[in-house]
Amino acid sequence: MKVCIVGAGAIGGLIGAKLALAGGAQVSVLARGQTLAAVREHGLRIAEDDAGARWRSAPVRASDDAAALGAQDLIIIAVKAPALPQLAQRLRPLLDAATVVLPAMNGVPWWFGKGLPAIGALPLESVDPRGRISQSIPLEHVLGCVVHLHAARPAPGCVAGVRGRSLIIGEPQSASSARVGQVAALLRGAGFDVVESSNIRRELWYKLWGNLTINPISAVTGATADRILADPLVRDFCSSVMREAAQLGSHIGCEIEQTVEDRHAITAKLGAFKTSMLQDVEAGRPVEIDAIVAAVSEIGARLAIPTPHIDALLGMARLFARVRCLYPEADQPGAGG
Repeated sequence: MKVCIVGAGAIGGLIGAKLALAGGAQVSVLARGQTLAAVREHGLRIAEDDAGARWRSAPVRASDDAAALGAQDLIIIAVKAPALPQLAQRLRPLLDAATVVLPAMNGVPWWFGKGLPAIGALPLESVDPRGRISQSIPLEHVLGCVVHLHAARPAPGCVAGVRGRSLIIGEPQSASSARVGQVAALLRGAGFDVVESSNIRRELWYKLWGNLTINPISAVTGATADRILADPLVRDFCSSVMREAAQLGSHIGCEIEQTVEDRHAITAKLGAFKTSMLQDVEAGRPVEIDAIVAAVSEIGARLAIPTPHIDALLGMARLFARVRCLYPEADQPGAGG
C-alpha cells in the first residue's frame, strides 16, 4: 500500500515512522522547509522510550511536490487545522478514484456536517471556508479518525515522548466498509490499537467535548489543566460550556453518555499537562480555535440553539489570539467572524 503523510509533525511523523518501520507500506512524506531537508537526509526518526535515548530511522520518500509523489492508496493528513484550507488544493495529485484520506487532526473536521440535515447542506464556514477543502477532497475519499495518543517533536523530522497507541476510525456515511478494515489492519500491523467505529462522528464529538474548554482556556491563561480544574469558578464555566455542547450533540446523533463531572475526573488524572493549544501559543504558532471552538458555535447557530458560554469562550480566545497575531483579523480570510 502506498501511504503519504501530509504534515510530518509529532502525530504525522509518529504514524509515518511506525508504518515505514513495520514494512507493510511504501511511505512518503509531503513536507517543506527544515522538515523536508531533515527527512531527506535522515528519514523519519523516532524514539519511543521516555529518555529519547534509542533513536530509530525510518527511510521514506520525501518531497514538497505532490505531483512528484503521485497517486496514493492512503493519505494521512496530520497538519494543524488552520493550514488545511490553503493546502487542500495542492493534494489533488495524490488522489485517484480509490484513494482513502484519513485526517488525524484535532476538532471538528471539514466534512462533519455532510449528511446531517439538521446542520444543512452548506459546508461549515469555520472549518471549510467557501467549501475549498470539500472541493479538493470529496467526502467519498474520507475516513473519520480520532487520535488518542501523544508525541513530541523535538526537532524537524524527529518524534519522541510517545504516549498511547489508540486510534479510532470509521466511515462518515455508513456503519462499516471493507476499506475501514483494510486501513485498520495496516495500522495495527504498525503497532497501533485501532477501534473500528460505527459512529465516528460521535467519537469525534466526545473527544471535542473535553478539548473544547481545556484547550482555549489554557491558551488564554497559560495554566496547565490541573490548575484550570482546581479553580472552582473556571471549573463551573467549563461545565456550562460542556453542557451546551452536550445539548448540541444530542440533536446531531452525537449523544454524550457521561456526566460533566465524570469527564472532569478523567482530565484530572492526566495531571499538570500543557494542552496542544497552549504549546502553540508558547511557540508562536497559529492556534486551532476554529476547529475546536468556532465550529461548535456555528453548529449551534445552524441548529438555532443558543450557546452563550461557548460563544463567550470563542470571543475571548479569538481576541487573545488576534492580539498576538496567531489568528486572522476579522477582515481576513478564515477569520471566523
